[in-house]
Amino acid sequence: MANDVPAWFAARIPHGWFVGPAEVTSDSEEILVLGTLPDVELASGTAPEGVAAARAARIDRFREETRDERVKIAREAERQFRRKVAWGARCGDETRVFTTLSVPVMTRLRMPERSILDTLVAGGVARSRSDALAWCVRLVGMHQADWIKGLRDAIVKVDEARSKGPLN
Repeated sequence: MANDVPAWFAARIPHGWFVGPAEVTSDSEEILVLGTLPDVELASGTAPEGVAAARAARIDRFREETRDERVKIAREAERQFRRKVAWGARCGDETRVFTTLSVPVMTRLRMPERSILDTLVAGGVARSRSDALAWCVRLVGMHQADWIKGLRDAIVKVDEARSKGPLN
C-alpha cells in the first residue's frame, strides 16, 4: 500500500499546482505532500531578505488559494489510507509545511539522557524536552543519512523476502 500513496496523490493533485510531481512521503501515522512552486521573478540585485520574503509570500498565497481543494483531497486520503495528511510547499530554498501531525512518543529515558535534553532547553536550543528530543533526532538524521538509508534499504529487502515466503 505504501507504493499506492504517491500514485494516488499524483492522480488527484490538480495539474498546475506544482512545477513537477509532488514529493509524497508517509509513515504509519501521517502522509506529507510537498510540492515545488515556480520560483519568484524579481529584479536583479534584490536583497536576499527580499527574495526570501517574496518566496514566503508565494507559498502563503498558494496555501490560501488551494485550501478548500487540499482539504477535500486530504479528507478523501484520510478515509482511503487511515492516516492524517499534511501539506507543504517549496519555493526556491524556502520550504513551509502547513499542517503536520505531532505524535506523542513513549520514551523511557534515564537521568543522563534527560540531562542532555535539559541542557539543550537551558541553552535555548529547544523550548522543551520534547523539542530537544526532536532536535536530537534531526541531528542524527543529518549526520547519519547514509547509514539510515542503508538500514531502510535492508528493511525493504527483508519485506521482499517475507512476501515471497510460504505464508503469503
